[in-house]
Amino acid sequence: MRSEKHHKGWNEIKTNDSWAIFKIMGEFVNGFERMSKIGPCVSIFGSARTKEEDPYYKLAVSIAKSIAEAGYGVITGGGPGIMEAGNRGANLAGGTSVGLNIDLPFEQHDNPYIDNDKSLDFDYFFVRKVMFVKYSQGFVVMPGGFGTLDELFEAITLIQTHKIGKFPIILVGSEFWTGLMDWVKGTMLKMGNISPEDLNLIKIVDTEEEVVEIIDSFYKGHSMSPNF
Repeated sequence: MRSEKHHKGWNEIKTNDSWAIFKIMGEFVNGFERMSKIGPCVSIFGSARTKEEDPYYKLAVSIAKSIAEAGYGVITGGGPGIMEAGNRGANLAGGTSVGLNIDLPFEQHDNPYIDNDKSLDFDYFFVRKVMFVKYSQGFVVMPGGFGTLDELFEAITLIQTHKIGKFPIILVGSEFWTGLMDWVKGTMLKMGNISPEDLNLIKIVDTEEEVVEIIDSFYKGHSMSPNF
């Protein structure tokens, strides 16, 4: 016989939610305490499904290596694919390699290139996202899926609404990103739903040299610090 799924009542949900506050608080406290010690970092985002032989995986390794050699740490989501490539590049350069891992039923597992003392595990996406935004001096966004787009547009929204300070947002892979940005400019901007200045910090590039140049150039005129 098929077992019936247990549906929680409102009182049970209320009780569980009340206790969840302490778990959420614990993730924030642990994240803030550990991330505040790592220094200036750049976050690299992209698909967990990208294979090692993929050109974008290899490019992500080179970008992360160049970022680390320029004196920045690298933060990724801690999983496979582009995230692994980012940590791998930082590791190759002897730089700071941070992984903010999330507990998922598929795709996600720790990659072996994260510094032993800089691997953090999260149950809550929103806590993890706060860590990315607060402690990143820039976002490097490789080709990815919905999760990658989520991180990208959240950062743009927070900068647009002045909830965080400005930082570079770099889209890597003109073949992948040009269609999206053409739509943003040709539809969203044309209809007046965004302002031209909202797009000023978004750059599309294809090489690791361009990534580091954009970040270094930006911080010649801006100080480095947590974003809020």
